[in-house]
Amino acid sequence: MAINVIMSMGLDTDNNMTTENMKEVTEMYTCDVCKEHACKTGHMEKTPGNCPCAEESLQNEIRELYGEAENHKIAYNSAMVEAEGYCVKTRLEEIMDFAKKCNYKKLGIAFCIGLANEAAVLGKILRHNGFEVNSIVCKNGSIPKEVMGIKEEEKVRPCTYEPMCNPIGQAKLLNESHTDLNILLGLCVGHDSLFIKYSEAPVTVFAVKDRVLGHNPLAALYTAESYYKKKLFK
Repeated sequence: MAINVIMSMGLDTDNNMTTENMKEVTEMYTCDVCKEHACKTGHMEKTPGNCPCAEESLQNEIRELYGEAENHKIAYNSAMVEAEGYCVKTRLEEIMDFAKKCNYKKLGIAFCIGLANEAAVLGKILRHNGFEVNSIVCKNGSIPKEVMGIKEEEKVRPCTYEPMCNPIGQAKLLNESHTDLNILLGLCVGHDSLFIKYSEAPVTVFAVKDRVLGHNPLAALYTAESYYKKKLFK
């Protein structure tokens, strides 16, 4: 049974797949290794045994959620932005188009101090295009890392004053500003999670942080079978 599911998904059963691994495939969703992606074509007869499309009851509940006003507005306008700007517009242009279609006038920028220059340019462009912009840097509040129990030797730069990143503060302050849409710019891994958790407004990501790859984390995937193979597949 497990092997049949694996083969229907196009998995290589000789590629470090143990019997235990194979059994796990039938107990979880594994769209990342599916070779058919029949959900894209509508050919449901080609879906593997553990396809999320088979969860009919849950999928029906999910469909109903798109009928809620805010969800429908976001989903509909996202689809419109995709169709109108497909392979033509940059992500920045698409964010502005999306905000305008949703009638979002007050935009929030939550940015990393390391991308302060980029945040200044982003804010300038958004204001030029008619948006009201509230921006909060990650170091807001200047809370020393010692508050979290960080030891001196655990700092990025020991023996210096090092304030912690404060994504909860970024979210709370933007909540107080009643922003319509918040834009993430280069927050650290985990800090972005906390911001999203506490943001009352919808959140979109303009750019993510990768200090090694010039804020282009996908480069690690593109080189996963070459330059970065030893590093990623230890």
